[in-house]
Amino acid sequence: MKIAIKASHFIKYSIVITVLLGAVFQSLGQQIKPKESGYANTNGIKMYYEVYGEGQPIILLHGAFYTIEMNWSEIIPELSKTRTVIAIEFQGHGHTPFSNRKLDIVSLAKDIEGLMDYLKIDKADVAGYSMGGSIAYQFAIQSPTRLNKLIIISSTYKNEGWLPEVNNAFDDFKPEVFDDTPLKTAYDAVAPDKTKWHPFLKQMFDFAKEPFNCGDSNIAKITSPVLIISGDNDGLDKVELMKTYQLLGGGIAADLQPMPKSHLAVVPSQGHVTLMMQTKTIAGYMEDFLKNK
Repeated sequence: MKIAIKASHFIKYSIVITVLLGAVFQSLGQQIKPKESGYANTNGIKMYYEVYGEGQPIILLHGAFYTIEMNWSEIIPELSKTRTVIAIEFQGHGHTPFSNRKLDIVSLAKDIEGLMDYLKIDKADVAGYSMGGSIAYQFAIQSPTRLNKLIIISSTYKNEGWLPEVNNAFDDFKPEVFDDTPLKTAYDAVAPDKTKWHPFLKQMFDFAKEPFNCGDSNIAKITSPVLIISGDNDGLDKVELMKTYQLLGGGIAADLQPMPKSHLAVVPSQGHVTLMMQTKTIAGYMEDFLKNK
């Protein structure tokens, strides 16, 4: 069955709760400095990246409107103890310049492959939060030979993956609300051209109106091991989340057959934003999953 998925659902949800909990993000700070940073020429744009640590590479994909620091500042120091961590900022986000290139889920996933080519990385693990998780799903579908393991944090590949109130609550949300928020502060701190804030917002809202479809059958064809991490109250429909896990081979009676290679973790008493504040829990799940053969 073909499913039309609107990016607006996870974008609007992420932005609203980030605005509401903006003080949380303002209190976070990058704990270590990258050993390398720069811009990769990929798929018609210049995409900013940072590299930390040594070891097997993992690429981190942030949520809508976030920067590396806002999304990953607490996780990078943990992961980089044993791995090469590559954090990126999507088109128009953070250090990555605004571009007139139309945003779509396929192009954003293709940017990741272009970055890997630029850095001469054949295969990598990929972790994505919120919008970054949806892009990570698309990357797994269109670039399967470049992926080792996939980690999806508080995200879905279809609009039915969100609770109905999430899908319907933010239809009248106005861009002006963003002008005096931590999101704008973070943008101004690193954007190469601060005058692009409103064009960037317009581009993202246009992107949010465009349907995209990862598709159940494509998810079922993912052969890489997948770790799904969700908060118990993060806006995801847990019935649909379980269906996703079943498509990936999970939800079985493991006492009667081998344990599936994909895993599901639901963290109690956590919402969409507060989930990412549980550094030890999230990093622990990620490290255990990544180190297993």
